Amino acid sequence: MIMHPEQLDVLISQYGVYIYLILFLIVFGETGFVVLPFLPGDSLLFIAGAFAASGAMNVWILMALLISAAVLGNTLNYWIGSVVGHRIYDVDSRWISREALMKTHSFYEKHGGKTIVLARFVPLVRTFAPFVAGVSEMSWSRFQQYNILGAVLWVVAFVGGGYLFGNVPGVKEHLGLIALVGLSAAIVPVVGGVLWSFVKKTKAKKATL
Repeated sequence: MIMHPEQLDVLISQYGVYIYLILFLIVFGETGFVVLPFLPGDSLLFIAGAFAASGAMNVWILMALLISAAVLGNTLNYWIGSVVGHRIYDVDSRWISREALMKTHSFYEKHGGKTIVLARFVPLVRTFAPFVAGVSEMSWSRFQQYNILGAVLWVVAFVGGGYLFGNVPGVKEHLGLIALVGLSAAIVPVVGGVLWSFVKKTKAKKATL
């Protein structure tokens, strides 16, 4: 299922109505635990929407459950981050910069809403954003406001996209390839940004020598 989400039809035939629970747990796990960023997200939602269009699942129940899973997953991730964050603030260690934590907290208070919403659409970042928000002590009410908004936009966009276009000839036959392209398109900008930041820091260090 994780390696080939386009084989969702196999699970539907094997587990019937329990497929809703399986999809709920996958989305909840990806968004709720920083150790599970490898679970399928965007591609799974799109493909699930495509199968819903074929009548294998009810699209409204599917959307409601996945939105709930995304909101609850982020909430758990935020809570874990907030618990760890409080402990970090109380630790006097040369390995932990309290100043950096305070700056991160300030950044999330100013721009955290956009970060939480946009992170929904970027694999890997989607898993870590709520954890960092918790560590930086982003306010609960502000986090939940954008957490719910991001979850609704994410699920409706991908499940709705799969529902509308997943069964179009040419698309249905290449769901796996489309999922791979979508994943690559989301990850490449992130990797590029990290590399660009590294290059800038390297040049800055050389300039000071």
